[in-house]
Amino acid sequence: MSGFSPDWLDLREPADHRARDRGLEARLASCLSDRDAVRVVDLGCGLGSNLRGLYRALPRRQSWRLVDHDPALLAGARARLAGWADVVVADAPDGLRLEKEGRLLDVAFAPADLASDLDAALGEAPDLVTAAALFDLCGEAFIVRFARAVAARRALFHTVLTYDGRETWEPSHPLDDAFRAAFVSHQGEDKGFGVAAGPAATRRLASAFAGEGYATHLGASPWRLAAPGDAALIRALAEGQASAVAETGRLTPAEVEAWRTARLAATAATIGHADLFCRP
Repeated sequence: MSGFSPDWLDLREPADHRARDRGLEARLASCLSDRDAVRVVDLGCGLGSNLRGLYRALPRRQSWRLVDHDPALLAGARARLAGWADVVVADAPDGLRLEKEGRLLDVAFAPADLASDLDAALGEAPDLVTAAALFDLCGEAFIVRFARAVAARRALFHTVLTYDGRETWEPSHPLDDAFRAAFVSHQGEDKGFGVAAGPAATRRLASAFAGEGYATHLGASPWRLAAPGDAALIRALAEGQASAVAETGRLTPAEVEAWRTARLAATAATIGHADLFCRP
């Protein structure tokens, strides 16, 4: 699986946290309300944004296992979490113990390739498996295998910010529809987990978990971006999409550049994502 730059992950974190579906988080919190402690595995953790976005919905004592294939991102997650915490209670080679807003978090960092080391990444007995902005990069066979592995552990599952293919840019541009189709085509290429499900990923996840006897609950988590506050993220998004679409060859270089130039000056954008909560 190809990596993501720390700059991009840092830039998107505020938009990610604003977008999360709070109704699904409330369902998750309700399922764990009678517990004092919870064991969490966060897959494709990047710089630890999902932990920072979710910890308030979880019990007072939390044990997190942050999994990523990129050791540099794991090191970045460790540094950012230490700076984010109210108190670093312990900093040891095997992880951190943090205090944040009255919660005690034990955080371990695990390098793993999910495509080949899924069982090792999940461990034996998590209460909750979570991920952010991951499954649109995964193929259907991996999604089915993943749902089966989580169900075998009878864990809760919560994923957020899976791209759903819907986009609205302001002002509109004549190439918007063609550009979106080309971008979805690029996203559907193999990212290391088989032919990627792209915008269909959340529906396929829900179906796979339903097949394992889970109740599934869907939510929406669109980015709602507006300049000037989100101007840097809008520009980075436009640059990234233009580069991806150029690789497909479905638009001419002149068309790609015309769209890119217009989008660098966009005043607003809504980028669709979906969240999903599944429980045995």
